[in-house]
Amino acid sequence: MALIDQETVRKILDTADIVDVVSDFVKLKRSGANYMGLCPFHNERTPSFSVSKARGICKCFSCGKGGTPVGFIMEHEQLSYVEALKWLANKYNIEIKERELTPEERAAATERESMLALNDFALQFFERTLTDSEEGRSIGLSYFRNRGLSDAAIKRFRLGFAPERYNALSTEALAKGYGREMLTATGLCAERNHGELVDRFRGRVMFPVFSVSGKVIAFGGRTLKTSKEVAKYVNSPESLIYHKSNELYGLYQAKREIVKKDKCILVEGYMDVISMSQRGVENVVASSGTSLTEGQIALIHRFTPNVTVIYDSDAAGIKASLRGIDMLLAHGMNIKVMLLPDGDDPDSFSKTHTLEEIEQYFKENETDFIRFKTRILLDSLESNDPVGRAGVINSIARSISVIPDRVIRSEYIKECARLLETDEDIVRLQVAKFANEAADKRTATPPSAPADQTPEIIEPTAPKRNATRTSGDIAAYLRAPELEVVRLCARYGLLTMGQVVDAEGDMTDLSVIDYVAGDLANDEIRLTNPDLERVFIAVQNAAEAWRAELPAALERAEAERRRFMADAAEEIASAGSVDSIRRKEQEAEMAAEEAAKMTLANEAERFLTTILGADPDNDVRRLATAFGSEKYVLSKIHTKGTHIPPERDLIGNRVPRATCGLKIAILQWREKELRAALAADPSSARQTLEELQGIRAIIAELARYLGERIVLPR
Repeated sequence: MALIDQETVRKILDTADIVDVVSDFVKLKRSGANYMGLCPFHNERTPSFSVSKARGICKCFSCGKGGTPVGFIMEHEQLSYVEALKWLANKYNIEIKERELTPEERAAATERESMLALNDFALQFFERTLTDSEEGRSIGLSYFRNRGLSDAAIKRFRLGFAPERYNALSTEALAKGYGREMLTATGLCAERNHGELVDRFRGRVMFPVFSVSGKVIAFGGRTLKTSKEVAKYVNSPESLIYHKSNELYGLYQAKREIVKKDKCILVEGYMDVISMSQRGVENVVASSGTSLTEGQIALIHRFTPNVTVIYDSDAAGIKASLRGIDMLLAHGMNIKVMLLPDGDDPDSFSKTHTLEEIEQYFKENETDFIRFKTRILLDSLESNDPVGRAGVINSIARSISVIPDRVIRSEYIKECARLLETDEDIVRLQVAKFANEAADKRTATPPSAPADQTPEIIEPTAPKRNATRTSGDIAAYLRAPELEVVRLCARYGLLTMGQVVDAEGDMTDLSVIDYVAGDLANDEIRLTNPDLERVFIAVQNAAEAWRAELPAALERAEAERRRFMADAAEEIASAGSVDSIRRKEQEAEMAAEEAAKMTLANEAERFLTTILGADPDNDVRRLATAFGSEKYVLSKIHTKGTHIPPERDLIGNRVPRATCGLKIAILQWREKELRAALAADPSSARQTLEELQGIRAIIAELARYLGERIVLPR
């Protein structure tokens, strides 16, 4: 949580490209002016995550999460605002000037940030021990080199060594100011009965586990002792920052190659990944010895729907892992399976073959999962075993039943019937039976919505007939009109909606946020919903920052105007007569002026989106992203031959209508209050009726006012 100067913050925000940032975590495909991909915040099979390069924001239209580059990183990596800025600065090689945290500030840091910082310290400690200590070189480095790993591979996967001394890491960590609680919370150390700290990984070679963004979140340690009393592998326990079922070893190093090749190769262990990668097969990840989980599958699906699972020749191990393959099928993944020669695993196979030989082996031996499973199960049966054969049919049919695509499912049914030499209708009936059973289970226990899922737009709650004026009631009642006012401000707040005459008689531009703030202040209106009020204040703060950016933006708009005129110069010169030249000059000047205005408006709109989307306040980021996202675009069929102006061209009318709509809602709420009071106490009927009459008159006047133009258009 170091302090970053505002100039550096602006440089980070200006440099970060939303498509580039999101592409580190999600495979994106162009869709019109935007990009689409699978949402990284929840499991889905149909892409609903939209990324707008022009507006610099992303949004999932299913779960509602997204934001600007900073907001996206904050959400995805669960980082603070400052940490997200530092993440982006590191990505784009932007130097950050910051000071060290004081002991008080370090104590105030969040538990997650402290754990990540401690793991990073441990990572450097293990790396340094491997290469700089006699013990590390003679034991750890020798082991890695005997396993055939190059220095480049060791460095790429940041392998290390933990000293045999029982408190080597804890002693150095405590001396650096890291707390005992963090050492045990991360699993780097454990406490003995008398409270003494003991290093968990002592005497082991170390394999760090990275998140998709490159944060070290856990470690795996392999012993080099041959004693059966010592566990071969020790791994970090589950913690706030590490959930084993949601992580894949090697994904951080492999993600770009997975996207490039549109395929993920799935193996079992650390050395399998490192050896394959060293040989040149870099799109490889490992489940680290665990059964494949829903979280891991969703992680792969963000980058590609195509998975190849590599097995060695251990039949028992293959059968045990078939359930995980069914889960892949249920996610709509395209599964291939490859069986290695007897005695080989991915580690040994990659060391005894060239890259060309490995690629050729893939081409010749990759097989469709259903065919592979059929062969494996049939090979385990005796020649005349009708009961066992029926079990195979049921097992294959159950796998086919989870495939979401009906066409693919139908083709697999035909192939299964052919391979098993049985009637296609029998297989089809069994597939339908298993699919219906699964559907019945889902219906019986519908999944609950995620706790953090929030609707994109919250509808107002209608007040009870005899409501009393509580802050919760009025906030809910006014939410819809307040939401519309804040939406227009958050999206177009810096744009000029018209002109007014100032005190000196000169015409000056009036921005949306200035108009709304002044209009509400004149009637002493404050927003009742705290989250919307914070967005409104954030827009006002952004307007102050925009004033400092405006001169540079005006220069860019003027440059666009000059460029437009320069492009039109040749056409003007060839016009012929003087009248034609004059007419074309006027047309070009008008078009150039419009292009300059468009450039300035685009910059203002994007500036506001960037500032709000990177706000440290979660509600401000969430709402700003929702306001700036457009789920639907009008079809060309409906817009052909018809000019439909964009909303920002209509703000001179829509903004006053929104503020008037809010005033009417406030008056209607007061009217309901008065009616409730009248019913409760008829003794004050005369005074109450007079106030009611006055409110009705104001509402009628505002309703008429909505149809009039309030400010002069430019």
